Amino acid sequence: MPRPLLTLSLLASAALLLTGCATAAGAPSPSTTNAVPIDNCGVRVPVTAPPKRVITIKSTSTEMLLALGLGDRIVGTAFQDGPVPAKWADAAAGLPVLADKVPSQEVVLAANPDFIYAGWESNFSADGAGTRPDLAALGIRTYVSPAACKESAYKPARLTFGDIDEEIGEVADIFGVNDADLIVEQHATLASITKDTRGLSALWFSSGSDIPYVGAGIGAPQLILDTVGLRNIAADVKDTWASYNWESVIAANPDVIVLVDASWSTKEKKIAVLEGNPATAKLNAVKNHRYLIVPFAASEAGVRTVDAAADLAQQLAALNLG
Repeated sequence: MPRPLLTLSLLASAALLLTGCATAAGAPSPSTTNAVPIDNCGVRVPVTAPPKRVITIKSTSTEMLLALGLGDRIVGTAFQDGPVPAKWADAAAGLPVLADKVPSQEVVLAANPDFIYAGWESNFSADGAGTRPDLAALGIRTYVSPAACKESAYKPARLTFGDIDEEIGEVADIFGVNDADLIVEQHATLASITKDTRGLSALWFSSGSDIPYVGAGIGAPQLILDTVGLRNIAADVKDTWASYNWESVIAANPDVIVLVDASWSTKEKKIAVLEGNPATAKLNAVKNHRYLIVPFAASEAGVRTVDAAADLAQQLAALNLG
C-alpha cells in the first residue's frame, strides 16, 4: 500500500516527537511490527528480521542505506556510478567493492549476504547476481528500487517525490529504522528550491553521438526538470530514458542543455559531440555554452534526486541567458 505523502509541517512534528523517543538507526519503525510483505516489482519481500549483511548494486541503493544510517550493514557494493556525496563519504569509506559492474552469483554468495538491494531489475539475472527466485531459495531477500520496475503494473506512470518517499519508507520498514528525519530533510531541501518561471526549454543529454540518449517524460530527469522549472523537449516520450534524434533536438532548439557527467560519457565528451556537429553547433544553447551538469549517480531516482534538483536550480540561476 502506498505510504501517504506527508506535509512538511507534519513531518517536522513527527521528527520532533521522534527526538524524544527512539531515533537511532537501530530503533524499530512503528510500521515494522505488522510484518506485511512488500510487493516489489511483483516479488513479495518479507518484512521479518532486519537484514544484517547487505549487498548493494548501483549507487542509488548504496546511498539510500547510507542516508538511513545503515552503512554498517553493507558487506559489499557493486556497479557504483560515481563517488558518494561528501555528506556520506565517511560512512562509505572502506565499504568492500565486489565488482565494477554487476557481480556474479559466485561473488555474491561468497559475501554471505542475507539481503541484496539493487537499483535495476536487470541486476538480478542468471548471468548476474542471480535470479530473485533462486536467491530467495537460498534465504536471501532481494529488493529493487521501485522507480526501476519495468512491468506496467509497477512502473511509475510519472515519477514524483512521493514515490521516492515511499521507497524510503519501504526500506526503513525492511530494516526496522525510522525514516522521519530523512524525509524531513528531503522535504526541507525541496521547499528551498526556487522554481524558474521564464518558460525555458531543456534537453537532458545522457549519452550518445549518432543517436542521442535523453531523459524522457516519466522518470527522474523529468521530475528534476519540472522541479526547477525547465520544459523537457522530450517530455512526450513515455519512458524514463529513450533514444531520440538530432532532428527533433534541432527543431526544438532548447534554451539550455543538461549534460549527464559519467565516467563512460563525460560532460566534455558530450560538449565535443554538440560542438563538433555543424547542425547542433548552431543551437543557441551550444553557441552560448548554456550547459548544466548533473553527475550520473544523481540522475537516477533516489535520495539524491532532490539534491540534484537543488543543484540544477542554482546552476540555472547563475547561467547567463543574455
